[in-house]
Amino acid sequence: MGCFCGKEALTVGDRKFYLKQRLGEGGFSYVDLVEESTSRKPYALKRILCHNKEEESIALQEVEIMRAINHPNVIPLECYSVHKVSYHSKAVDIICEVFLVAPLYKNGTLQNRIDTWKLRGEHLPEDQIWNLMKGISQGLKALHDHKPPFAHRDLKPDNIMTEEDGTAVVMDLGSATQARVEVKTARQATQLQDLAAERCSMLYRPPELFTVETNTNIDERTDVWSLGCVLYALAYLESPFESAYQKGDSLALATMAGKITFPQDSQYSQGLQDCIMWMVKPKLEDRPFIQEVLNRISSFHHVAENRV
Repeated sequence: MGCFCGKEALTVGDRKFYLKQRLGEGGFSYVDLVEESTSRKPYALKRILCHNKEEESIALQEVEIMRAINHPNVIPLECYSVHKVSYHSKAVDIICEVFLVAPLYKNGTLQNRIDTWKLRGEHLPEDQIWNLMKGISQGLKALHDHKPPFAHRDLKPDNIMTEEDGTAVVMDLGSATQARVEVKTARQATQLQDLAAERCSMLYRPPELFTVETNTNIDERTDVWSLGCVLYALAYLESPFESAYQKGDSLALATMAGKITFPQDSQYSQGLQDCIMWMVKPKLEDRPFIQEVLNRISSFHHVAENRV
């Protein structure tokens, strides 16, 4: 991770921040640790590089979704700004950067925690799994209940943070979009499939986004598939399709088959496995909506708490 020498300052909205350290980077953005000049409070700054007007529009869509959703289980937007840069070279053109400032979650992502548990040979108690799942589901529900509904479209452990009190927070809404899409033409199908390939992790991508068919409807239950995969990862410390990926098998075919195996020595209840299979249905129309999922998870959480 990079460290910035001195105190490089930048202004986002009407607030001034000092750059401290690079926290990470992806295909479309960088995330830096910044400190507000007045409060000295640390924040995370997401810097999205936009190479054309379409990318700028997608970045601003993330801003609008973050502004539209006010929920404790969805990452809030502190402030944002658009900086025109007009950087041109033989290799790349950049027309602007979009800066988004959000809270800093010191506990890291769920994937960080899963990696640690795996390294230590540990597993999370079932009541804690249901508690995390309840928070994640509430965050998704806030997105799905918006009018019109939003879908996250890249839900995975890397995109879920936890507060110090254990509250799960759904983050990185860069792939989020209007959930309900009527695919009428081959061109629309190809565009949606290409976008999913670009922005939705293969190990948590539902089958209808691997192979988008014409004359079909896509809705927010794409996220329910991913949520079922997250539940599997919390229990068994990897995606249910990790083994197929490692063997080089087609993930598109693996997800369409919907065949998921569970460890024979699993310490978790049959209800947990049943819940995974209920969400990870190959056909979108067979999956529950998020309110049904939340009802079932809340019930399991209540039972697990009483068992402890």
